[in-house]
Parts: sequence; C-alpha cells; structure tokens
Amino acid sequence: MSLDSITQKIDESVSGFFEPIADWLGGIVFYDVNIAGADVPLIVTWLAVAGLVFTGWFGFVQVRKFRLAVDVVRGKYDDKDSAGEVNHFQALTAAVSGTVGLGNIAGVAVAVSIGGAGATFWMIVCGLLGMATKFVEVTLGVKYREVHADGTVSGGPMHYLPKGLAERFGKNGKTLGKILAVLASIMILFFGLFGGNLFQVNQSYAQLVSVTGGEGGAMGSSGGALFFGILVAALVGIVLLGGIRSIASVTSRLVPAMAGIYIVGCLVVILVNVTAVPAAIGEIIARAFDPQGVAGGILGALIIGFQRAAFSNEAGIGSAPIAHSAVKTKHPASEGLVALLEPFIDTVIICTMTALTIVIANPASWGEARDGESIGGVTITSDAFETVLPWFPYILTVAVMLFAISTVLTWGYYGLKAWTHLFGRSRASETVYKSLYTLFAVAGSLLTLETLISLADAVLFTLAVVNIIGLYLLAPVVKRELNNFLEYVRVRKAGGTDGDGGGKGDDSAKVSV
Repeated sequence: MSLDSITQKIDESVSGFFEPIADWLGGIVFYDVNIAGADVPLIVTWLAVAGLVFTGWFGFVQVRKFRLAVDVVRGKYDDKDSAGEVNHFQALTAAVSGTVGLGNIAGVAVAVSIGGAGATFWMIVCGLLGMATKFVEVTLGVKYREVHADGTVSGGPMHYLPKGLAERFGKNGKTLGKILAVLASIMILFFGLFGGNLFQVNQSYAQLVSVTGGEGGAMGSSGGALFFGILVAALVGIVLLGGIRSIASVTSRLVPAMAGIYIVGCLVVILVNVTAVPAAIGEIIARAFDPQGVAGGILGALIIGFQRAAFSNEAGIGSAPIAHSAVKTKHPASEGLVALLEPFIDTVIICTMTALTIVIANPASWGEARDGESIGGVTITSDAFETVLPWFPYILTVAVMLFAISTVLTWGYYGLKAWTHLFGRSRASETVYKSLYTLFAVAGSLLTLETLISLADAVLFTLAVVNIIGLYLLAPVVKRELNNFLEYVRVRKAGGTDGDGGGKGDDSAKVSV
C-alpha cells in the first residue's frame, strides 16, 4: 500500500468521524442572521462590537496613544530590572508572527473575491477596531501573568480569567474562572495543533508544489511531502526547545524580513501598474458603500477575516496575550499599547497590501472567482504577482514559507502554555507536547484534514465568546493600569524617578504586573 493511499484513507476516516461534530459546533458558533441582505455570523458581530465598545471605552486609545506605543516598542520606557523574558519589540514580533500567516495572503484573496474591492475598506475598519480589543486583553495578560521560579513566564486567558474574576468577584468568580481557564487551555491547544500547525504546513507545501512543477514536479510526490514535513518539524522542534527566548530571537529577525519581502513584492506590482492606483482606491471606497459592496464587504472582510483566516489579527481571541505576557515590564498597560500595533501591522498594512495588489493587477483568476468559480485564495494572489514577471510567484512562495513557519513557531509556544496549564510544567510533560507538535508538522505536509481544521476554527471562536465576556468584566482593571502607566510616562518626561508612576509595580512573587 502506497503512502498516498494511506494518507487518503486517514483523511477519509478522520473526516467521516469528525464531520458531524464540526458541522454541529460550526452551526452554533457561526450561526448567522440576515443583515442588509447578507448572512452575517453572530460571532463576527460579537468581535466587531467588542472592538467598537473598547474603542469608545478607552477614548480611541489606538489613535491617541499610537505614538506612545511606538516609543515603548523602541525601548524608550524599558526597565531592565523588570520580571520577564523578552523586550517589547521581541514580544511584539513573536505575537505578530502568530497572526501574520496565510490568512493575509489566501484569506484576503477570498475576501475580495466574495465581497469585491469594497471588502478592503471594511478590513481596514475591522483592523482599527481590533487594535482596542488587543490593547485590553494584552494588558490583562501581563497584569495577571505568573512568573515562575526559573524566571520563565506564563500568561493568557487561562491566567487572567481565573485571577481577574477572583479579584473582582470573590469566591464565585474564582470558581467560574477556573472552569473557563481549563476550557480556554483546551481550545488553544486544539487550534494550535490543527490551525496553527497542520494547516500552515499543508498550505505552504501546496504553494511549494505549485511553483516546482505541480504534482509531477520535484516536490509533488509523497516522498517530497514527507521530506518537507520532516524539514519543517526539525526546524520548529529546535526552536521550541529554547522556549519564548528562542522563538522571540528568531521572530524578531524573521518577522521584519518576511514582512519586508512581501510588502516589497506587493509594491513592485503596484508601481508597475501605478496609473491604475487612483481608480483602484476609488473602486475600494465606492464599492464599500453601495448595497452590494456593504454586503460583500461584511462577508468578505469580517467573515473571512475573522472566521476562515483567524490568522488575520486574532483580536479578542485570547491567543496573543500568551506571547506578550513574557515581556519585561512593571506596567501591564505598556505592553497593551505595544499590542495595539499588532492589528495595525497585520490587517491595516499587510492585508491591505494584498488587497491592493489583487485589485490593481486584476488577474483573470480573480474575475473567475467573482463569477462564482472555486479558485484558491493563494492562487489569486500568486496570479497577481505573475502579471508583473513570470518568476514573481517565487517571491510569494518565499513569503508564504516564512509566514507559515513563524506562525507554526508561535502557536507551538501558545499550545505549550495551554498544555502545561492542563498537565503540569514538568520536563517530561513538555517533552511529550513538543514531540507531539513536531509530529503534527510532519502530518501537515501529508494530510489535509479539512474537517478538523474547520472544527479548530469553531473551537477557537468559542474561546472568543468566553474571552470577551472576561474582557468586559475586567475592563475597569485595564483603565486603572492605563492611568498608572500614563502617570509613569508623565513623571519620566518631567525628569522624575517614580518608577511605578503611581502604580504598584510587582506586588507578589508569583504575579508580576
């Protein structure tokens, strides 16, 4: 029996078993209602409303404090004596590496195919709103993180939900928080294995095959797939062994490089077609506000951006606080401000560049997709690059590989924190997880497991429901932390030495704020 037949049989068996579960949970999580002629999943509305609420609650913090956020990333307010493992820039790049992935390439292409050019406008709006949500959840992540005896840090919804709810609501809050923490850990772990790992490897391998001669090419065989999977697994395994410091060291170099390569590629396509830029921008704005454009825009930007490509900005999901919690700081809101840059980089810049490239290049495959034909998202983006030079898809392939590997690395860390919350932090426990995670990377090049990936999406967005409820309940804590940090900044600018700026700084041996 050949390797291809074995993997096909596994795919069919897994799909047959999990399909009813995926359909059931997906039907609940992505239940939709008709709004202005478009079927909009309530979970999309839930995420968008959260961004709108927090934008108002914190007085457009993503606009007013954008410059301050940049200053914090640059290290202007660093405190080397603070607990933590990485600096602000490394924490940001580690988190961005988890959000910037194939969703920025394939997901955006599907979005502008379903919703037309107007979807681009609504993606930008969603990205701007998501900045406020990200600020809230990351501030909480650092506030309630746990600093272990060996100096390593654990954070995320599995920590701030139980601790924060207990602090605000006493015994009942503590009980509820513990239950939510277990659920959050399970959801993050499940998505990490299938969405953050297997799917990324699978799609990057598919792009590699497409530029190396297809199924009959050098990488098209099952042997080529196995080689690719083992290579990725080896790279991921080596980096995971070093923990967040190792991941941050890699991503602090990889993220700027991959973003730079991709953006330069997009700019080349745009500049070659520079005379079409004004018309493209006009079409994006015009189509966003006509009836068809609004319906398509919401479907394309919100549904695809938040559902199918949860890798877009993950604001409100609860994953990014895990990476950001490792930062060296005494002021939780300082990293919250850093985190609001994440959706800006991911959605407002990179997703917009993808959309502009497709709209301006206007490849034939995009027109076919808008007419209802089933065309892969990566294919559309690749064709847009190819309109400039035949070899340009190779640039896209490099970007895809870098995006995928960085996402696999960061979700490996997220999954590890979820795993250790459930099964303990022993060396044996961590070794089991890392071995399992690398095996999933190998499987990603051989298996599609589409049903499990769909189930992983539904599981992750179930976490968003739980997480955002917690964010609403703990928002007053975030407000207090923001005021503390702003006072600290005011004192620093005035030449003072009040290191805590009116806040408490580190108030316990286990929880560093």
